[in-house]
Amino acid sequence: MTIKETSIRGCYHIIPKIFEDNRGYFFESFNQKLFEEAIGTKIEFVQDNQSRSSFGVVRGLHLQLGSNAQAKLVRALEGEILDVAVDVRIDSPTFGKYVSYLLSEENKHQLFIPRGFAHGFSVLSEKATIHYKADNYYAPSSESGIIYNDNSLHIDWNLTDNQTITSEKDQLLPTLDELKTILNG
Repeated sequence: MTIKETSIRGCYHIIPKIFEDNRGYFFESFNQKLFEEAIGTKIEFVQDNQSRSSFGVVRGLHLQLGSNAQAKLVRALEGEILDVAVDVRIDSPTFGKYVSYLLSEENKHQLFIPRGFAHGFSVLSEKATIHYKADNYYAPSSESGIIYNDNSLHIDWNLTDNQTITSEKDQLLPTLDELKTILNG
């Protein structure tokens, strides 16, 4: 397993070593010791989540505020997604910057997103099943995020406007500038 820090401090791209033969494949999808050594801190995942979406769905960009913030370890069990993490740590030199990676059933890559990031993904295959671990419990009262098409972010979701499907709730998320005001509270 290779664990590489991305261009944004604290975010890690994880590439497994896959053992494949005529019977199928095997890979280690998570190893607590290796993971903590690579990221340089202890982490305890307390909740696993799974979602399934159709082509064109964009979920996000979501985050939990304050003491309910969550770090996430994301992977695609089925299909392919573009996974996106936006740095919203107020004092970070990369505030408002993002990383994106293709995560798929085929490549079996994962993205670790620390606390202080907004997270979202777009579905690029007919269907996609996403699994992620979180290090804090979901708290509805702490929900926030950034609208997926915020012009200041310039995220290319690899979809046209006509292909994009979002929830009403996600269409009401604030812009990055509005979120910054909330965070500075």
